[in-house]
Amino acid sequence: MTSIQTHTIANTFNDANDVKLWIRDQAQALGFADCGFLSVHHPLFKEQITHLERWLEKGYEGDLSFMHQNHHLRANPAALVEGARTIISVRMDYLTTAPKPRTVEDDLRPNSAIIARYARGRDYHKIMRSRLKQLALKIETMLGEWQHLDIAADDDFVFRPFSDSAPIFERPIADAAGLGWTGKHTLLINKQAGSFFVLGELFTSLALPDDAPVRGHCGSCSACIDICPTNAIVAPHELDARACISYLTIEHKGSIDVKYRRAMGNRIFGCDDCQLICPWNRYAKMTAVDDFAPRHGLDDSDLLTLWRWDEKTFLKSTEGSPIRRTGYVNFLRNIAIALGNAPASIEIVTALHTHLGEHGEMLDEHIEWAIIEQQGKLS
Repeated sequence: MTSIQTHTIANTFNDANDVKLWIRDQAQALGFADCGFLSVHHPLFKEQITHLERWLEKGYEGDLSFMHQNHHLRANPAALVEGARTIISVRMDYLTTAPKPRTVEDDLRPNSAIIARYARGRDYHKIMRSRLKQLALKIETMLGEWQHLDIAADDDFVFRPFSDSAPIFERPIADAAGLGWTGKHTLLINKQAGSFFVLGELFTSLALPDDAPVRGHCGSCSACIDICPTNAIVAPHELDARACISYLTIEHKGSIDVKYRRAMGNRIFGCDDCQLICPWNRYAKMTAVDDFAPRHGLDDSDLLTLWRWDEKTFLKSTEGSPIRRTGYVNFLRNIAIALGNAPASIEIVTALHTHLGEHGEMLDEHIEWAIIEQQGKLS
């Protein structure tokens, strides 16, 4: 019997660490792989503001104008949720099948539509916030058991769940709370579980001690920097979002710079290359959450099938999916680029013509580019 199970069954709480063990046990029962604890007054927040301002000065944010806003809340998360004292940082694995270690097999299927693995099922933001709320309600039922401890359990209980839904330094919080270290690709890596997981936060009024950060283990490895198709990782731990395929296919509105189009290959929503090549992802864990299971064949769809979707089909097939964020026209834009990069095919050229003149100049420009790319290969 583990120490966590012992604490749960015996229901004895001698100090704040016993409470943390119980909360971690409940989090794992709800499908979270792990959780860590961090004060809302931790010094990292002011340090991260300095890093953010330097990053913004370089213009790396592209269309992410929200990164210029609410710096006062990023620097002082206590102001985000009145009465909050501790942030419970959680991570949730999302892989449903194990990729071949240190291999980008997506390149071997040039006619397939590659969608980032986190986005093939339900929108994780909703899953995360729902389960964080369940965790908070479980905690609330235990407050009476903890009032002899100096953790503010006798105060009015305050909580609020977040998942990429507020001006919060999400990855630095998880890093400082010991859930992993920040890799050179700027994603969090866990020594026992790689990086194929998403993050969330539960702000609470409990006063719990901080967890300790873990040491980084990237060493001299530069695999993620070397593999990036668009050279978006400009230095270790520094990403130029304007060049990142995830940014270009999801966040960027309008025309995609020609200099990135061939490098995008067949990636139509997000990109996993820097994670697929990472040696730590040989330890990546499969998800315990059914909602990450691919829907509508989005783990194995060919480009022409998705290109033939009308807007009604797009909306129906992406209901409850993060893919809907990109919008129908930008979805077609991304597929047009991928079709231009696909092996030479008269069928593709014919299909590309079917959407010409239907959705505006921006899409037409990408279709015309793709047709020229195809014709060049055909000739």
